[in-house]
Amino acid sequence: MLAIIIPAYNEAERIGAVVTTLRHSYADALVVVVDDCSTDETGIRARAAGAVVLRHFINRGQGASLRTGTRWALAHGAEYLAHFDADGQFAPTDIASAMEVLQKGTADMVFGSRFLPGALANVPPAKQRVIMPLARAFNRLLGVRLSDPQTGFRVMTHVAAERIHWQHDRMAHCSEIQQAVATAGLRVAEIPITVTYYEYGQRLSGGFKIISDIVFGTFTK
Repeated sequence: MLAIIIPAYNEAERIGAVVTTLRHSYADALVVVVDDCSTDETGIRARAAGAVVLRHFINRGQGASLRTGTRWALAHGAEYLAHFDADGQFAPTDIASAMEVLQKGTADMVFGSRFLPGALANVPPAKQRVIMPLARAFNRLLGVRLSDPQTGFRVMTHVAAERIHWQHDRMAHCSEIQQAVATAGLRVAEIPITVTYYEYGQRLSGGFKIISDIVFGTFTK
């Protein structure tokens, strides 16, 4: 069974369409939306579209929401787990591409990349030219050599999901998960993905906050 885990905070505008498309594309999958204490109808619309909805009673962040959804999916027998965004920026077909790699038995986790040949992603210039090179350089110091240090798209086996652990509750979890995979010695693959940004919500200052969280979190564990 495939479980598609979607962290969501105030995504009522798009979450219904995202869930509907995923359920149409992967009829046998569980779509699990973690409503991170939204103040709008995110949870209501996700449930109406057919998702399992888990709710945080305080806003905890994307990393915490993914942790909640991942633990729930493992407890309910998921064989494969996908992390997917709530705002419609990811292409559902990329999950199938990642599953093909996993089912060949050559990787335990597949990361989507916005920077591999064949990827289609209108990455904001500040993120592409400043934040990503810094995050990539820091990851390499810790033994991680993936092309996209802040990808939110990942698909994994249940064995991989059980072996990785992350502590960052907010956006720095992306790099921390990559570091956890490297530390666990899991086999990794990357695939090019399509990402459509409908709005550029993250400012440059937010990107630097991610970098500081990664550095601070790493050296204070």
